[in-house]
Amino acid sequence: MTLRATLQLAQRVLWETDKRLLWKLIYTMGFKGALSVHRHKLRLKRGQVFPPFLYVSIINSCNLRCQGCWVDVSMKQQIIEPAAFHQLVREAKAMGNVFFGIVGGEPFLHPHLLEMLAEHPDCYFQIFTNGHFITPQRAKEMWRLGNVTPLISVEGTEITSDERRGRRGVLSKTLQGLHNALDAGVLTGVCTSLARTNIDDLLREEWIDRLIDLGVLYTWFHVYRPMGPSPNPELCLTPEQVLRARQFVVEMRAKKPIVIIDAYYDGEGKALCPAATGISHHINPWGDIEPCPIVQFSKESIHRANDSRRLRDKFLQSVFLADFRKLAAETTRGCIVLERPDLLKRLVEAHRAKDATARQTAMAELAALTPRTSQYNPAHEIPEKNFFYRLAKRFFFNDFGIYTPHDAQHARESAPALLRNGRGD
Repeated sequence: MTLRATLQLAQRVLWETDKRLLWKLIYTMGFKGALSVHRHKLRLKRGQVFPPFLYVSIINSCNLRCQGCWVDVSMKQQIIEPAAFHQLVREAKAMGNVFFGIVGGEPFLHPHLLEMLAEHPDCYFQIFTNGHFITPQRAKEMWRLGNVTPLISVEGTEITSDERRGRRGVLSKTLQGLHNALDAGVLTGVCTSLARTNIDDLLREEWIDRLIDLGVLYTWFHVYRPMGPSPNPELCLTPEQVLRARQFVVEMRAKKPIVIIDAYYDGEGKALCPAATGISHHINPWGDIEPCPIVQFSKESIHRANDSRRLRDKFLQSVFLADFRKLAAETTRGCIVLERPDLLKRLVEAHRAKDATARQTAMAELAALTPRTSQYNPAHEIPEKNFFYRLAKRFFFNDFGIYTPHDAQHARESAPALLRNGRGD
């Protein structure tokens, strides 16, 4: 079944995709991206961390008001200016980086988004978007650039989408943006933040089949995380549902001709945290460097007004980021924010890291978090069934040795009681 699905996927890629865009993807994101990860592994051996994949929130504004959003979408608009963005990308390229996740808010509200990306044809950009501002003209421009892929968020049926996104008519506008991108020949993905309200609608084989029929090349199932000023914990998946999601992804990878991404497991099914492994960190619209989008505390900035160091040195010399990675790796293979917010709070206080939000309530939000389970579930690890995914993860996406056997034992012993008794809803 795995071989058949792989051959069907290869056939789809060869016959359904624009060859110029496909070459950009294979060479830039594939070959050069693999070299970026290789350089990361070499740096790790020297005790140095510069993430090969950077996620950059270029704007805080958004036209939607999603449940559980941690972004300051209702505050005064803040963008990363083109000059700062170009400096960031150039300095990251000097370290071997070629992939950048473009996040918001809603990235297409940035007045210079596609112009900024056009300045870096040797990089590959993934835009996380609700799709509402992908007009036929913007879709054609993404096709012209060739190194841009929109990852369009679909959060359920029309009723569920309206509730989750805080506006009416959300799904139809999203699907129109999706069709515009696909009609223009752009390599396009669809993502979903799985929650209790949409898991039964979208974690289904029929949904995967519909994406394939539409021409979507890849999909990504996130797991809803209760963060921000209105965390909505009632939307969180139960541990059983998280396991169900992992099982579904593994099964569909072995069965369906579509790429299915995940960011929280290696090829053997062991949980991991991308920020703990150092493979990715986040930069917010104010230029603050954060461990990940939901850890909204920082000691460094990309801007040079008060710190003239190069981006390289800010990452390599950051004691806060290094201590975060160490604490996260020694505490759990899952998400320390969810499982041990108390330890993260102590770390932030010890470093006197600043609240990197505009609302200035991140510490109170962290203190109010109720510990719960994340993707770490050592008793129910599900290895990849698809040999090619398993092989790719072995070389390019794993824990890179940061979770030693001692650390794993320590994680089990130090995990809160709810992790050991299976609670977390």
